[in-house]
Amino acid sequence: MPAPVDPTNLSIRQKMEELIRRKQKEIVAALETQEGNKFRADTWSRGNDGGGGTSCVIQNGTTIEKGGCNVSVVHGTLTPEAIKAMKNDHKDLNLPIDEATGLPKTDGVKFFACGLSMVIHPHNPHCPTTHLNYRYFETWNPDGTPQTWWFGGGADLTPSYLYDEDAEFFHKTHKDALDKHDKELYPRFKKWADKYYLITHRGETRGIGGTFFDDFNEKDPEEILKICEDGFDAWIASYIPIVAKRKDMEFTEEQKQWQAIRRGRYVEFNIMYDRGTQFGLRTPGSRVESIMMTLPVHASWLYDHHPAPGSEEERLIKATTVPREWA
Repeated sequence: MPAPVDPTNLSIRQKMEELIRRKQKEIVAALETQEGNKFRADTWSRGNDGGGGTSCVIQNGTTIEKGGCNVSVVHGTLTPEAIKAMKNDHKDLNLPIDEATGLPKTDGVKFFACGLSMVIHPHNPHCPTTHLNYRYFETWNPDGTPQTWWFGGGADLTPSYLYDEDAEFFHKTHKDALDKHDKELYPRFKKWADKYYLITHRGETRGIGGTFFDDFNEKDPEEILKICEDGFDAWIASYIPIVAKRKDMEFTEEQKQWQAIRRGRYVEFNIMYDRGTQFGLRTPGSRVESIMMTLPVHASWLYDHHPAPGSEEERLIKATTVPREWA
């Protein structure tokens, strides 16, 4: 799809930045109703690299063991290494490749990126971890005109203990939000999430999925912006009631240990496969604390661990090895 007519695309940039800053406030306020404590707001700058952001974080709260809701608005120049990392996913960058080095033949590509990224790890093992992210990205040609642009994002649920009604509610709420735009979007984005969140070396998904899309520019950017807004609202409408229902449930030390094992899987995915983590670490001037905010305080790896047959723990594993249709 052609780039928007405005050569600088300021209207979409400004609208996306306004959206993510507004939703950051709404999301933090909604979480604080369940938490009982306040998030810490940490504003940062990339200095000469261009841009910055605000990280709203909490650690060892009443309900949330570790959580963050980050907004970043950055611009500058992508290195050839960062461009190469994107090349497989963004063919329309159209840059010649040096056969000797495998790197693009360029000193760099000018870019703008903004997004909101959030991960919440609750204390209670009956209360699921969740991830939310919506972002906008564009690059420019040497003459300053837009080269390409796209949106990406989605939301997913990573429980330690599977409650079918929670999974169904989370998926249905996001399906209803997407159906307002195009009834083909939810099945497509749900399948995309199941594929993206696969921990390949384990043969299991990180959680029970949700929605995911990337490199998305096949609709009018104004409509995609509204899809992102409705996705934010669907997350608030679905996750906050789940927290309210599960946060005060009784649990055992064994259940807490299982939660740590499942969080080990979360770490494996984020370190090895997550595009946002990899892109962030390859971007000059990146803020490591904000990137690694997604990791839990506690995680565990037990040698050759297998849950007992017929247990609730095994039931979760089955749901992550064979993705289910929840909505």
